[in-house]
Amino acid sequence: MGKKVLIIGGVAAGASAAARLRRMDENAEIIMFERGEYISFANCGLPYFVGGVINKRNSLLVQTPRSMKNRFAIDVRIRQEVKRILAAENKVVVFDYVKNEEYQESYDYLVLCPGSTPIMPDLPGISLPNVFQVRNVPDSDIIKAYIETHQPSDAVVIGGGFIGLEMAEMLQAAGLKVHLVEAGSQVMQPLDPEMAAFLHRHLREKEVDLHLVSRVVALEGEDLAQVVRLENGQLITTDLVVMGMGVRPETDLAREAGLEIGAKGILVNEYLQTSDPHIYAAGDAIQVQDLISGEAAWLPLAGPANRQGWVVANNIAGTPRKFRGTQGTSIVKVMDMVAATTGQNAKNLTRLGVDFLSCHVHPFSHATYYPGARQMCIKLLFTPGEGRVLGAQIVGSEGVDKRIDVLATAIRSGLSVFDLQELELAYAPPFSSAKDPVNMTAYVAGNILDHQVEVVYWQDVPVKVQQGAFLIDARTPSETTSGMAEGAYNLPVDEIRNRLDEIPKDREILIYCQVGLRSYVASRILKQRGYRVKNISGGYRLYDALTHQ
Repeated sequence: MGKKVLIIGGVAAGASAAARLRRMDENAEIIMFERGEYISFANCGLPYFVGGVINKRNSLLVQTPRSMKNRFAIDVRIRQEVKRILAAENKVVVFDYVKNEEYQESYDYLVLCPGSTPIMPDLPGISLPNVFQVRNVPDSDIIKAYIETHQPSDAVVIGGGFIGLEMAEMLQAAGLKVHLVEAGSQVMQPLDPEMAAFLHRHLREKEVDLHLVSRVVALEGEDLAQVVRLENGQLITTDLVVMGMGVRPETDLAREAGLEIGAKGILVNEYLQTSDPHIYAAGDAIQVQDLISGEAAWLPLAGPANRQGWVVANNIAGTPRKFRGTQGTSIVKVMDMVAATTGQNAKNLTRLGVDFLSCHVHPFSHATYYPGARQMCIKLLFTPGEGRVLGAQIVGSEGVDKRIDVLATAIRSGLSVFDLQELELAYAPPFSSAKDPVNMTAYVAGNILDHQVEVVYWQDVPVKVQQGAFLIDARTPSETTSGMAEGAYNLPVDEIRNRLDEIPKDREILIYCQVGLRSYVASRILKQRGYRVKNISGGYRLYDALTHQ
């Protein structure tokens, strides 16, 4: 008989560890404990089942206890919860909810994959029957059944993270009027504020009632939550409430077993071993290292969780593998818009005291002469000097996913913006442009690093104008009819050489166009004529998003 391995938790990391371990070791005895009814389900797909985008419930079930038994010879014990770890004895105490009895099971190795648990604040009314969370298949069943049975008209989603945004979209798709309440100043915290502004405007255009900087203090009603009370005194009437305030790592079992716990989760080494050499941990419950900053991090994402389960299995099987950290690559669909991030954002880099530069570019998903091209906004963050890529954010629709994946690969490989300029990416008019959006963004970043252009950001413009800077709108007069930045002077780029006498040489010049390309050309013209000029990153398109979000 081979080694005996117990796995606590049967979703992403746990199921990945079990399947990989069997492929590595046919003789191992593998037992998986799952307190719920389901293993290896696609929890990222739960909102889409509620909204009817995924029609077949079984589509969410990647594996079942029977399929794991038949294919991998794994003993899957559902409705059984590990209550205690007796680390000194290499045993666990298990409660069987079906038999209503407790028993002990020994192990050679134990793998902790307890995951995370939804944040449920201590609010009045939080336990009312029409207040829901979205963690597992039964949760989605309950919400879907409630909508079908009670036919609610209004829903309040509390929290503007991934689950909150997806649930807002799906509840609206199910025919409800959606109110999205977020305590912070923006949705989707991995985005920087100016990038989140695109989402804010889009949500409101899609008739989602968005409440930012709004903290919920109570859910009011006798038998059901009928009113959501905000800290500012505002009342929102509702027929159901979905809690989407995020999750926290489940560390109680590990803590009670005497394992070391960090500020972000269960402490593990690079081999995902806990402070007990016979116990490994993976998934949402562990503290990891940020790939870029080296800081302790907690990133509950499905991709890293599956990878971690794979790493643990290799290490137990005697083929050592390291987990080298995570960079937080993520993507979310919000109605007709997509937002994606990878690496660090400006907020974190500023907090860490890291010197960085950034640029905003608005390329199209493919050649504009081919029908259906859609514009996106890419923000790239990079180091001064060598231009190593630190992070990227993209908001758009078509083509966002493949560009963020290229940029995520660049970060993982330590590439610079100059390396990105040289990437040879697939091109045909239906799919891209001869200069892919990744190449274009890298050229813009390279111009900054090569001092071909100096940039300034919209948040700094008002102060500079107040200090005497001269603000130029380089678009055509017809374009300015839809709006201009406050205090701007219209001077089209194609006329600028013949109208230099209108531009003061003793003042700093700030210039913008719609997306930044024409103002870059104008900046080059003026710079070579001795003007102190800066191009405003992101152009009027970004300004418009910021002022009309």
